[in-house]
Amino acid sequence: MTAETSQTLDRGLRVLKLLADTDHGLTVTELSHKLGVNRTVVYRLLATLEQHALVRRDLGGRARVGLGVLGLGRQVHPLVREAAMPALRSLAEDIGATAHLTLVDGAEALAVAVVEPTWTDYHVAYRAGFRHPLERGAAGKAILSARQQVQPAEEEGEWRGYALTHGELEAGACGAAAPLLGVTGVEGSVGVVMLSEVVPERVGTRVMDAAREVAEALR
Repeated sequence: MTAETSQTLDRGLRVLKLLADTDHGLTVTELSHKLGVNRTVVYRLLATLEQHALVRRDLGGRARVGLGVLGLGRQVHPLVREAAMPALRSLAEDIGATAHLTLVDGAEALAVAVVEPTWTDYHVAYRAGFRHPLERGAAGKAILSARQQVQPAEEEGEWRGYALTHGELEAGACGAAAPLLGVTGVEGSVGVVMLSEVVPERVGTRVMDAAREVAEALR
């Protein structure tokens, strides 16, 4: 700890992180041991967090993450979207295809930011809020590849750090996406979707570059 930091706030945040990492909650005694502080301090921390609905305690006295964190979570998408927009605009204009940022939402891929090119005669209509299974589409498959640390084979050749798909979400449309890497607490991908039989070779490298740009903006 330094003079510029708050010990109490640090401990409160550590409590939330510890509770988020367990499915069955933690007792005051368990939190006391993990934090290296006495039970009185833990009681005070929990009481404060409960007042803000960030922590709840069940009938057995075990502390768990409270529903108040959902309100904080809803603010994440706008912040992530804002950080990603410059890279998405550049990608859409460069490739001439609809660019998107997709995040994990449960078992689904959720498009949270979409940018359409301004100079093309036609492009795929793809809207923020669009959902699809992680197992379908380039965006979801790129996320799963990073999660599983697997390098799947593609029809076009060996895995290059991005996923390619054709016709999985929309007939006649193909997609390319690369995962966001090294961003704590954010699991997603950046990609493009276009009306084409094949994805031009340079597109894969370009979406990887865009994914790196977004990742850097979020760190």
